[in-house]
Amino acid sequence: MIEFRHLPDDHPDLKHSPLLRAAILTLRYAEDNGAIGITGTKAFKRTFVKRAAEHFDWPGMSAEELFRYNKVLNEYDFPPLEILHFLLIKLKLARHYKGEFRLTKTGKELARHPARLFTALISFYVLKVDHSSYGRFEEQPFGSWDVWLNVLNVEIDRGAKEKHLYSVFYQDRAAGESKGWRERAVFSSYVLRPLVWSGLIFEKDASGGGETERQYFKTPLWRSVLKLDLDDTLEPIRQH
Repeated sequence: MIEFRHLPDDHPDLKHSPLLRAAILTLRYAEDNGAIGITGTKAFKRTFVKRAAEHFDWPGMSAEELFRYNKVLNEYDFPPLEILHFLLIKLKLARHYKGEFRLTKTGKELARHPARLFTALISFYVLKVDHSSYGRFEEQPFGSWDVWLNVLNVEIDRGAKEKHLYSVFYQDRAAGESKGWRERAVFSSYVLRPLVWSGLIFEKDASGGGETERQYFKTPLWRSVLKLDLDDTLEPIRQH
């Protein structure tokens, strides 16, 4: 069973979570302004989407990049905001009421307690959401979060490339350079991307074999908040 440790609200490692940062900004903006306007299809109006793109500081999705291909932004043009909107409603931290997104009592309370918000938001997002529902291929990789997280805990302790991680879980399907590209994409979007968006791991480009491949590392937040079966077998990180 995956356990999340409880952190104090001022714990410095919480800053590594893009989704938590975005949730706090959204909840506090809604509270400060009374509500956030939504469209007839219950998406955030463009004025707030623009603000979110400018203030979320989302890795790989700066406002400049988003507006490079769009004169205006709708909620679906900014996927992190779309999934955040879903999560806040699903967790009953906010509700739709008369054309507005309004905070609930719980939402107002958790907006002031980042650590509690992180536990509620991230544990549900990573472990309970069907990530294939907003993925490119709408497919799920074989496996479970208990297996994925415990194995990743070892494999990315010093960093690992995407192809290596895929081969660890699905060795029989990973042979060849081109074979299994679709399966790797499904694995990446269903397992790795939610962990990046949560702030538990981060990615960077690594060159190898004449091509660029993503490499994944734990953030300090992974070590602070996750309690996993093989933690005791890992070498402690030296502080310089």
